[in-house]
Amino acid sequence: MSSSGVSEQPLRAAIGAARSGFLVAAVVSLAINLLMLTGPMFMLQVYDRVLASQSVPTLVAILVLVVVLFTGMGLFEMIRARILSRIAHGIDMKVSPDLFQYWLQKSAGGGTPGYRPLTDLGIIRSFFSSPYLAAIFDLPWFPIYLGIVFLLHPWLCYLASAGALIGAGIALLNEWLTGKAAGDAARLEIVENRFSDEAQRNADSVLAMGMTGHAAATWGRQRRAALAAAQTASERADVLTATSKAFRMFLQSAILALGAFLVIRQEMSAGSIIAGSILAGRALAPIDQVIGGWRQIRRARLARKRLNDYLANPLPLALKPPVALPQPKGEVTLAQVGKFAPNARSSGDARAILQGISFALDPGDGLGVIGPSASGKTSLAKLLVGLWMPDQGQLRIDGATFQQWGRENIGPHVGYLPQAVEFLPGTIAENISRFEPEARDEDVVAAAELAGVHGMILSLPGGYATPVDAALSPLTGGQRQRIALARAVYKLPRLVVLDEPNSNLDADGDEALARAILTLREKGAVVVVMAHRPSAIAAVDKILMLKDGRMVDFGPKQEVIARVTEAMRQGPGFNPATAKASAA
Repeated sequence: MSSSGVSEQPLRAAIGAARSGFLVAAVVSLAINLLMLTGPMFMLQVYDRVLASQSVPTLVAILVLVVVLFTGMGLFEMIRARILSRIAHGIDMKVSPDLFQYWLQKSAGGGTPGYRPLTDLGIIRSFFSSPYLAAIFDLPWFPIYLGIVFLLHPWLCYLASAGALIGAGIALLNEWLTGKAAGDAARLEIVENRFSDEAQRNADSVLAMGMTGHAAATWGRQRRAALAAAQTASERADVLTATSKAFRMFLQSAILALGAFLVIRQEMSAGSIIAGSILAGRALAPIDQVIGGWRQIRRARLARKRLNDYLANPLPLALKPPVALPQPKGEVTLAQVGKFAPNARSSGDARAILQGISFALDPGDGLGVIGPSASGKTSLAKLLVGLWMPDQGQLRIDGATFQQWGRENIGPHVGYLPQAVEFLPGTIAENISRFEPEARDEDVVAAAELAGVHGMILSLPGGYATPVDAALSPLTGGQRQRIALARAVYKLPRLVVLDEPNSNLDADGDEALARAILTLREKGAVVVVMAHRPSAIAAVDKILMLKDGRMVDFGPKQEVIARVTEAMRQGPGFNPATAKASAA
């Protein structure tokens, strides 16, 4: 991946890489369509030669040949289906790993709420292995079949061509009438999915505060709107699909009637009636199949467009930079860092949530970030761990920006404990080890001991194998927070950012947190703690005070606390920064 999106649009690249497979499928389609001539040729020989000569040996010989040819056709049909199925599988295997990581990064930065790119990839995969793609491979044979019908009689060719034009017109009308409704249905479904996901995630609050009915009503309105758009598209498509099917059945009868008329006029043989009908039907079959599957074809096309548009949006941080830097020591520097509200510039709201933040931390430093609510503490935490990129100024670790480090290079050296603790479906051990494939048990236990949660984990019936993904998880809020702390300190990262890490902790938890911070600092890590409670900053040596997204004070803990205490004593007009400058 690159910072400008996913390199070379992986979906387009994967489809391009399957070009040779599509070419083989086209060659196999050539064999299939040649063998499709077996049926009409057989009928022509039976009616015009066998019945006229009354020759049973000729009939048996032709029948044996037909069995061989139809067996070959079945074999080629199986081969084509297998090729297309493996192409679909290969596209998914090439795109899904990068797409999953890209989706996670975009979700952290706001992304497209409610949009599920992996679902669109599944729609595309299903289309590539569907019979509708095979029908598209058969479409180029339409004029060849019509040419053979022309050799039987021009009028039959003209009638079949007119039928094909009408069928194509129905397909275009289908697209025109259903395209907008289908697009609206997809967009409204994303809105509905987002609301239902958030409602499920906040089910406890919704149920406890009697919001169930209101939430269900809101979701119901969104659901009805999505279903109405989908139903509109479906009903229009159903009418046109039924019309197309009825017209094709009529066309078959019309071709037979025209053939009979030409036989009466002695312009064709009797066998040519059946052969012409079969050939015309075979020529029109791919068109009819494409019209019948138009809903799925359109759905795949819309999914591909949505996915390409989604992947075209730039990523805030590449997974792998061009040059891999050595392991960081933990020197953190911020120079006039500013951050606007997410999506503020695109919406015209250039409101800064952080502005003019400058400080430096050395390995072993502990920084407590204090300030009232909405002062920018959580925003600063997201900047420090690379979830957000600065809109102004620079943030560097060991002199390099996050873009220069790359997500996969810097991530293992960063520990992060967010306010809202969430775990991936799995065991306690897997979550502490960050799902590292070759994680060592001793590293997992060491992280748990550092977070002071080893004994608690052993007291659980499943120990480290206890699942934490279920809604009825045996863990309390404080236990979850301490396990998340163990995940943050796994393998002693160089930079650890803790956002209100003691919001759910008791006195024992506070002591364990302080010990963990001191141990991390002794090991040379930089620890940044966003705090509301004084106990969270017991083990730090520096304080940064924020207010309205700006630095109010920064320096050694005792000095900053003294100035803040004096500010509270002096009243609202007292400025700690001014007092600091005067003292200097």
